[in-house]
Amino acid sequence: MFNFVQRRRIYFLVSATIIGVGLVAMIISTVRTGLPFLIGVDFQSGTRFEVQFMEAVNENEIREVFNDFGVANPSVTSLAGENLENAWQIRSESLTPEETNDVQAALSERVAPLVPGATRVESVSASIAAEVTRAAFVAVLVSAIIVLFYIMFVFRQMPHPFRYGASAVIAMLHDILIIFGFIAVTGLLLGWEVDALFLTAALTVAGFSLQDTIVVFDRIRENTRRYPLEDYEMLVNRSVLETIHRSLATQLNAMFVLSAILLFGGASIRHFIAVLFIGLLSGTYSSLCNAVPLLVTWEKRAAEVA
Repeated sequence: MFNFVQRRRIYFLVSATIIGVGLVAMIISTVRTGLPFLIGVDFQSGTRFEVQFMEAVNENEIREVFNDFGVANPSVTSLAGENLENAWQIRSESLTPEETNDVQAALSERVAPLVPGATRVESVSASIAAEVTRAAFVAVLVSAIIVLFYIMFVFRQMPHPFRYGASAVIAMLHDILIIFGFIAVTGLLLGWEVDALFLTAALTVAGFSLQDTIVVFDRIRENTRRYPLEDYEMLVNRSVLETIHRSLATQLNAMFVLSAILLFGGASIRHFIAVLFIGLLSGTYSSLCNAVPLLVTWEKRAAEVA
């Protein structure tokens, strides 16, 4: 039987290398901009436009208008819904009331006429942006704590259930660090920013990572009852080999869909899909190559000390 778990040092080294690259990118970004990655308008003060045109327009035409007003990287999103044909949402850095009026006039003149009464402009203050940022970090912290206690409860009949919960949380944090590093690298190279969709992607990745990890842990619990005398490392290795096809099949199906959206979807969601793709790839790797080997290492070290 192929010993998958035995190569855990290689898996840990790969993870440490990738996370290290991301940390270096975050350090460089902090030196250049004061922040570990570029922050979008959702997490800083800014202005949000919701406009509706009388005819079809494309995203690049809207971007060009904002670029001419000194907004280098506006977030442009097409809106869908009832009576929202040709409607768009644009997020930019903070603009004065005079500048917002000039932008609306330029959009109407250079892109297409605006629907009267359908334009809405809102400004996000620095205090609100700070509150959103705090809420994002609190959400990640609370989710990690909930996951820890949930797995401890589910695996309470196993010896040392805390180790199962802690291994799953560490794997989840590994995935979050991976996508943080990814957005830091792309921020330096491509100017990508962290926005509300990035937070959505981070929480989604955490959920997928947890799902994969629990599947393997659950098989370990079942095999512990079936083979009570088998060496723990071999039992865990058996469990991984019995579930790896399910994990790969589930994640590959999702990645195929994400790849199609990434290639043929709009530019407004490309950052979100790319982060989600990298996160799911990392989640599959961390569940099999970090959470499970970490659990084995922990159990073996504890046994040696005892």
